[in-house]
Amino acid sequence: MKHLSKILLLLFVLASSSGFAQNLKFGHINSQELIAVMPERDSAVVKLEKFAAELDGELKAMQAEFQTKVNTYQQKQATWTAVVLESKTKELQELDGRIQKYQQDASDTYQQMQQVLYAPVFQKANETIQKIGKERGLIYIFDTASGSIPYINATISEDILPIAKAELKIPADKKPMQTAPAATSAVN
Repeated sequence: MKHLSKILLLLFVLASSSGFAQNLKFGHINSQELIAVMPERDSAVVKLEKFAAELDGELKAMQAEFQTKVNTYQQKQATWTAVVLESKTKELQELDGRIQKYQQDASDTYQQMQQVLYAPVFQKANETIQKIGKERGLIYIFDTASGSIPYINATISEDILPIAKAELKIPADKKPMQTAPAATSAVN
């Protein structure tokens, strides 16, 4: 009789845990594919391309000015006095420096504009993923594009950090150690 009750208890535990496991629902999505087909992304791409063309146009104008001055310099350098030659050389160096700075600034500005234009697209995609997760009762939605988890049903999912801390005998209230700035050593 003892064995029968143990077997019945075991079957009950297995049946209830397998029933619970069947209620666990997971999802996955390739967010890059979703974003690629969103109309808002298309609009952002058009605006970004226009912005890039403006930046590129300004750069080409600066490069054309530089090339014109280089051609003039090469044609007339033999006839210029040392003072004029030095002045024109400095002018070319300054213009080249401005072009290089413009390229770096334009690249930074482009990246900022890209972030500004794409932020609402990413936000809408993420909100949609979360809404679907909630509506369908999913616990996790895995993003196959990045391996991240953009939606977690925190009421069903268990945070194992406290358990891992206990297992490693780390106090539950322990905070990360603050690191001091690296000390510089004087070399004598």
